Amino acid sequence: MKKLFAFLAVFGMLSMGASSIYAQEEEQSVAEETTTEQVAEEEVAVEETVAAEPAGSEEPQGIHKQIKAKFIEGGAVFMSFVLLALVFGLAIVIERIIYLNLSTTNTKKLLQKIEDALNEGGVEAAKEVCRNTRGPVASIFYQGLDRFDEGIEVVEKSVVSYGSVQMGLLEKGLTWVSLFIAIAPMLGFMGTVIGMIDAFDTIAAMGDVSATAVASGIKVALITTVSGLIVAIILQIFYNYLVSKIDGIVNNMEDASISLMDILVKYNMKK
Repeated sequence: MKKLFAFLAVFGMLSMGASSIYAQEEEQSVAEETTTEQVAEEEVAVEETVAAEPAGSEEPQGIHKQIKAKFIEGGAVFMSFVLLALVFGLAIVIERIIYLNLSTTNTKKLLQKIEDALNEGGVEAAKEVCRNTRGPVASIFYQGLDRFDEGIEVVEKSVVSYGSVQMGLLEKGLTWVSLFIAIAPMLGFMGTVIGMIDAFDTIAAMGDVSATAVASGIKVALITTVSGLIVAIILQIFYNYLVSKIDGIVNNMEDASISLMDILVKYNMKK
């Protein structure tokens, strides 16, 4: 009897241990299946999130690519005219900047050389100094010295007259720059008006107001206006710089011309 109870006790313990082990194995398998399902769901969610990301979440494009995209969105016709206004305007501006920088002269140094040349070699030596010096001031001085034999009054009239000619050469091309400054925003406004007309034509054809159609049309139309204003602002800045540069050169010309007349009067009195 004791052996039977012992056997039953051992069998019960073994069966309980086996059942507990089986239960743990089932729990582990269920946990593994749950973990696998969660991982699969997370991967699917990640793939859906990546697929659902908008195009704007990509890496930002370069500035030249953005400008190119806006140029295409604004329409090739009017944007090309605005671009041509910028290119031609900048070409004239660069040429004027180079010309004006080459026209700048150290008038004090030039006047001192002319005075020394007059005292040492006469008018011909002073004219040689002017020939070897570039710039409008030296050209004006040469014209005045070339007529020294005709009298001081003739020299003064020659300096004033040729000074006006040199001033016209300094201002050459500025009218074209001002034209491009005025025409660039006009072209932009024209493109905007035509774009708005196209947007209203789209609304009339649809028979209903669509926010998407209207917004896209207005956006394309306004790009031309912004482009025209940007071109006008850039050219206006350079235009003001050129005007100030010309004013400075003209002031130096007038001041130097007065000093030249004083030098010639003193030289004439010494003769």
